[in-house]
This record gives sequence, structure tokens and C-alpha cells, in this order.
Amino acid sequence: MPLLNLVVVLIVVGVALYLINRFIPMASSIKSILNVVVVVAVCVWVLQAVGLWGDVSSFRLRR
Repeated sequence: MPLLNLVVVLIVVGVALYLINRFIPMASSIKSILNVVVVVAVCVWVLQAVGLWGDVSSFRLRR
């Protein structure tokens, strides 16, 4: 993935999260959970995009 696309996606996600936090009224606990989920999802996506983390679906839990 080109670096420019990565930066554009990060900017779009950041602006969307800012607009949701700023203009949509919700409880602060829900807002915090939303922020954590979005940040974790974006971090995993960035790591996969740059190739530092393999495909998440390839992990298997064994008994």
C-alpha cells in the first residue's frame, strides 16, 4: 500500500472520529469505548498494511 494512501486513510479516520466525538451527543463512557475500539482497529490495520503483522485470521487457538 502506498504511503500516501495510508496517510489519507489515517486523516479521514481521525477527522471522522473527531466529528463523531464533537457533534454526536453520547455518554462519556460510550465515547471512550468507541475511541479505544477505533484506535485499536486502526493500529491493527496499519500494522497489516505495512506488513509488520501477518493475517489475523491465520492465528489459531489450540487446546
